[in-house]
Amino acid sequence: MSRAVIYEAFGGPEMLELREVPEPHAGPGEVRVRVTVTGLNPMDWIISSRSEVAAQFGITVPSGFGSDLAGVIDEVGDGVTGFAVGDRVYGSALGRAVADFVVVGTPADSLWHTPEGISDEVASTLPVAGATAAAALAAIGLRSGDTVLIGGAAGGVGVFAVQLAKLAGATVIGTASEGTFELLRQLGAEPVAYGPGLADRVKALAAGGLTAATDLFGTETAEAALALGVAPERISTIAAGPNPPGGVRATGGIDAAPDAVKRITDAILAGKISVPIAANFPVERIREAVTLQAGRHVHGKIVVTL
Repeated sequence: MSRAVIYEAFGGPEMLELREVPEPHAGPGEVRVRVTVTGLNPMDWIISSRSEVAAQFGITVPSGFGSDLAGVIDEVGDGVTGFAVGDRVYGSALGRAVADFVVVGTPADSLWHTPEGISDEVASTLPVAGATAAAALAAIGLRSGDTVLIGGAAGGVGVFAVQLAKLAGATVIGTASEGTFELLRQLGAEPVAYGPGLADRVKALAAGGLTAATDLFGTETAEAALALGVAPERISTIAAGPNPPGGVRATGGIDAAPDAVKRITDAILAGKISVPIAANFPVERIREAVTLQAGRHVHGKIVVTL
């Protein structure tokens, strides 16, 4: 037997249970990963709490939980090439990542080798958040010389978006709560408080004008950017649904370029991107971890260790 986090009905973190389950095994074209760390994302708890969102991803109850994982391959099925027992890997397994063992197929877009020099803890944070941040910036054609407003800049996706934008040569203004201002300054962004009056505060900071924006939280940042005259095609959102305000561009990790995650790992190895870990919980405390994640005031990434 092995352990997995399961929920029988949609709802809050109290629905999550760590249970003993039959041990899975790799079939043809698959590998089994002995999971060491999983990285949490807002979509994890949104899927487990809202049946209509889960349906969009083809998830029904009972279900496993989580998406991002890192660990070591301990079984390899027939026909698998490029992966071997003992390889350190990271990747995604939507709706089943928080488990001792996860069986995954081996396409290059869902499982990667973990580079030497990157810990499992850091690797587990990359697939969803890294790809989403890259997609959000690609959707607006971010380029050197831009002044970009990033909404939710201190969150799990935001910390990647800020640093990727800086590497692209942009000036970054990031919305956040005052408690995260110092973190954003360390990452290279000029912080600004979210809430009523955002457009006026951003205008005061962007002396040369705002040229692009991405909203990683809802619609407030997108609406402020529109009010400041940013063209809709230069504004993206990831959490406003398929029809965001004013014709701005909706996007997500699925739209990321095939090499987006590898480019992020290369930047981490080069010391150009850092990954702030806000908290690390043992899997036995999964409900606490998800409660913290769902509060939407996390400064960086939350990981769960198995």
